[in-house]
Amino acid sequence: MESLETLLLDVWREACRHIRIEESTVGIAEILCARTPVGQILVRRLDPSRSCLETVAIGFRGAESSLLGAPSQCTAEQYQAVLDWCEQGEMLLAGGGGGLAVGVARHIIPAGLKGDMLAGPLRDGAAPSGILLLEAGQSGRFAPVDRAMLETLLEPFSVALENDRRIREMASLREAAEADRTSFLSRLGRQALGDTIVGEDSGLLAVMQRVELVSKSDVPVLIFGETGTGKELVARAIHARSSRHAGPFMRVNCGAIPTELIDSQLFGHEKGSFTGAADTRHGWFERADRGTLFLDEIGELPAAAQVRLLRVLQDGMFERVGGQQPITVDVRIVAATHRDLSAMVREGQFREDLWYRLAVFPMDLPPLRERRQDIPAIARHFAQRAAVRFGLTPQMPGPECIELLLAYPWPGNVRELASVMDRAAILGDGHCLEVAKALGVQSGPAPLPAPTLHCPEPVPDAIVPLDDAIRAHIERGLEAAKGRIEGPQGAAQLLAINPHTLRARMRKLGIDWSKYRGG
Repeated sequence: MESLETLLLDVWREACRHIRIEESTVGIAEILCARTPVGQILVRRLDPSRSCLETVAIGFRGAESSLLGAPSQCTAEQYQAVLDWCEQGEMLLAGGGGGLAVGVARHIIPAGLKGDMLAGPLRDGAAPSGILLLEAGQSGRFAPVDRAMLETLLEPFSVALENDRRIREMASLREAAEADRTSFLSRLGRQALGDTIVGEDSGLLAVMQRVELVSKSDVPVLIFGETGTGKELVARAIHARSSRHAGPFMRVNCGAIPTELIDSQLFGHEKGSFTGAADTRHGWFERADRGTLFLDEIGELPAAAQVRLLRVLQDGMFERVGGQQPITVDVRIVAATHRDLSAMVREGQFREDLWYRLAVFPMDLPPLRERRQDIPAIARHFAQRAAVRFGLTPQMPGPECIELLLAYPWPGNVRELASVMDRAAILGDGHCLEVAKALGVQSGPAPLPAPTLHCPEPVPDAIVPLDDAIRAHIERGLEAAKGRIEGPQGAAQLLAINPHTLRARMRKLGIDWSKYRGG
C-alpha cells in the first residue's frame, strides 16, 4: 500500500470537490478500492431524534444499494451504548478479525456484510455525528496496520458529513422561507412580492420613498403604525429592495410567544437545556442569517429578552439557551409596533439603549382613515382576491359600496377592510358584493347604524387613548362572539387578528373573556 500521506491528500481533494456526502463517498471509494484492501465504504448518520443509525452514503458495490437509507433501530439503552463507543474514539476491527463487541457491532454494522469491518466514529465539532465503515475487499480480511488508514480517513469524512448536514439544513430553511412567502402572497392575493403595493403612488407615497431610501443600507428600521396598517408588507418591501433580497425573510410576532419560550424561539436551545428539549433547535436569528428578521410587536418583549436582543444588535453574537459557544450571525433587523415606545421608555417598560438601537430609521404608517383616497383601489384589490380565494365570479364594488366604505372609520385599518370585502363576497355569492351587510356585522349580531354618506372625514366625539380604543374594540368583538376567541365567528375572526396575538393583547389590557361567555 502506498504512503498514507499521498492517499490522504487524494481523499481530501475528493472530499472537498463535492457538497453531498453521497458524491464524496463514491469518489473516495474509487480511490480506496483501487489502492487499498477496502472493498466497500458506508457512512452512517446518528439520528438522536429516532435513536437509530441510518446509512446515508455507500461506495463501490452497486449491488448493495439496498443498504442505503436502511436504519438500524435501537432502544434508548442500545443507542446510548453506541454513543459511549463513539465518545471513546476507538477505531475497531469486527468480523473475522474480531475486536468489536458483538452487542455494539449489531447496531453499527448493517446485516448482510460478511467480511472484516473497520469502524470509526465521525464527529461534528465535539459531538458524535456518524460512523465510517470500511468493508474488506476480495481478501475478506484487514490487517491490524489498516487501522491507521481508517484513523486518517475519519477527519475528511467527518467534514464531508458535516457539510452535507449544513447543506440539507439550508435547503430546509429555504423551503420553509418559500412556504412562508407563498402563504403571504396568497393572503395578499398577489403573484410576486415585486407587485405594486396598493397606494404606493398616493396615500403611501411618503412611506415608499423612505422604503427606497433605507433599503440601500443595513441599518435597523422601526415601523410605527396601528394594527392592520400593513407593517409586515412594508418590512417585506424593505427586504425585497435590499441587497439581502436573496436571503431569508423571517417574521416573529413577539406578542404571540409565551414569555418562558421567547429566548428559545429567538436564540435557539441546546439539547437537554431544559425539560422537553429533545434536540438542538436553531432560533429565528440563526434561521434569518444573511437575511432580514422582522420583529413584529417589539414592544411586547419582556425585559430579559430585550437585554439579549440588545447584545445581538451590538455584537452580532448570542448563545443558545443552555449553550456555551457564542454564535455569530449577519441579520438585518426590522421591528414594528403599534405602541408608543418612547412613552414606554419614559415609564421604564422598554430599555432606553435598545430603543436607540432600533430607532435608527423610524417610519410611520398612516392609518386607513388618513388615506381615504386609497380605499377604492384597496377595496377592488381585496374583492378580486376574495373571488379567487372562494371560487366566486369576480364582482367589483360600485359607487354606492364605495360611499359606504369611505364613510366607515376603519378602526382595524386595511386588515379590517380585507375582512369586510371577504364577507361581502361570501354574502353576495358571486352575484354582487354585499358591502352594507358586511359592514353591519362588524360589531356583532346587531347591525351598526347606517354610516352617513358623503362624509369623507368623520370626526369622533372625543379623543381617547389608543389602548382604551383597542380595549373597547376587543370587548365589542368578544361580546359579539359570546366570549369565544377562536374558530368560526370567534372574536379573532371578527377582529381579523391571530388568536395568539388577541390573547396577548387581552392579557396586556386586562380583558377577562370569561365574563362574555353565554352573554
